[in-house]
Amino acid sequence: MSDVLNELGYLAGASRFRRISEKLQQDGDKIYSDANIQFKASWFSVYYVLAKTNSPQTILEISNQIDFSHITVKNILRELKKEELVNITPNPNDKRSKLVGLTKKGKELQMELEPLWLSFSKTLKELFSIGHPDMINILDRLDWEINHKPINERIHQPKDEFVKIIDYKPSLKKYFYELAGPWLLSVLNGVLEEDDKFTLHNPDKAYLENGGFLFYAKFKEEIVGCVALKRLNEDTFEFAKLFINPNFRKLGIATKLIERCISRCLENDATELWLQTTMSMPQAHKLYYKLGFNDRKAPTQMDVLERTEKIMCLSL
Repeated sequence: MSDVLNELGYLAGASRFRRISEKLQQDGDKIYSDANIQFKASWFSVYYVLAKTNSPQTILEISNQIDFSHITVKNILRELKKEELVNITPNPNDKRSKLVGLTKKGKELQMELEPLWLSFSKTLKELFSIGHPDMINILDRLDWEINHKPINERIHQPKDEFVKIIDYKPSLKKYFYELAGPWLLSVLNGVLEEDDKFTLHNPDKAYLENGGFLFYAKFKEEIVGCVALKRLNEDTFEFAKLFINPNFRKLGIATKLIERCISRCLENDATELWLQTTMSMPQAHKLYYKLGFNDRKAPTQMDVLERTEKIMCLSL
């Protein structure tokens, strides 16, 4: 029997997400049933918010934390109340809302659920990795993009107005120096370090031949950004020479390039992604922290540049 949704391709994207979600919830219900626990997978997000807070929450507060609709949360709470897992009481500070908290039974159930959630999480990680090792971040980016600009607006946007991240190919080699070279010369007062002299003009030899990667950002027909992913050893990488054309710095290109580096690291079973920077780039540091990087001391396999003042690492 043919699968109509497969035939429809991207047009059935939402339907396929729903189908996958329903299958995961059905399997989740079976897991709870097999463990003799009266719980439903569809309750998880709402219950988890209540289990991890010390004070009662309004329905609006619950909705905002998980980005569920108000009516969806109310329906889940109705089922939880029927099972005597939550209390719903008037809000003394706002007659228009109610406060929700776990009952004694609901709190006791948490002790049974948490070990099961750990096993469930591990299994889901293995499952999602079949699709892509960076699946959770891919879903995060998709979620952000849809919220930032809904489909009904995107459908009218010209295709070439999206930033596209592409891998290295010989015709792109020249752009590595054209983008990063002038920037580095200005930072270093016109005198490049020996490492820069070679890597800027020979990115293919410096990175690709040693097991690394090169990525470029393309907007319309113009190459507007670049980054190198340098292999430090079997399990670690460092990203370097991240540069965006100043005329295109409000398109989220730096984030997209770093996210591609992270995805490629995960595809290669890497455990750490490192970077070197200077103290003169506070805005960049904010982005690195936001993406999960932390200050660390340089690993033995890293060649620290003379200009480096700060070293950061993302554990994968």
